[in-house]
Amino acid sequence: MRWMRLLGFAALLLICASSSALYGQLRDGDIIFQESQSSQSQAIQLATHSHYSHMGILYREHGRWFVFEAVQPVTMTPLPVWAARGRGGHYVVKRLRDDRALTPATLARMRAEGERFRGKDYDLYFGWSDQRIYCSELVWKIYKRAAGVEIGHLQKLRDFDLSNPIVQHKIRQRYGSHIPLDEPVISPASMFNSDLLIEAYRR
Repeated sequence: MRWMRLLGFAALLLICASSSALYGQLRDGDIIFQESQSSQSQAIQLATHSHYSHMGILYREHGRWFVFEAVQPVTMTPLPVWAARGRGGHYVVKRLRDDRALTPATLARMRAEGERFRGKDYDLYFGWSDQRIYCSELVWKIYKRAAGVEIGHLQKLRDFDLSNPIVQHKIRQRYGSHIPLDEPVISPASMFNSDLLIEAYRR
């Protein structure tokens, strides 16, 4: 039994060491991406040709990492809980290639800008107003308004690949016959592929 206790203790040390190594690689304001398992995720992946369909911003509070994200509603989610919602627990963390813009003052403005959205409903229709908000829109607007950085390229709904039957079904389900093809949209894929970002960590 003693060797089992020692084995368990060794495993705990490895877990703690791994966690410490991870947490040492993260920074406030990092952007985190995952493959969502929500009902709309497959349609987003097909329309954007990307695995990554959900994202948020990492912040550290009281020694713990959280993801500020647009779900239902916009909220701060503990990183382990957020990671567990993604397919296979996989996620990728990215940050600005030139992160000198993320001064303490800028990060404070980002948090303040985010607070304007906390508690707002998730936008199932991917509109560009601030009344409701979706995940990539939340991150894009926080970075644009608080840091003056536009990550990824705004597109219109018509710019995405809408040819797949799964995508078409989801569009009909959401919009009926009145599809807002000229609505500005920012996708997780566009932000993930931005030249302004570099990869900091992946799991």
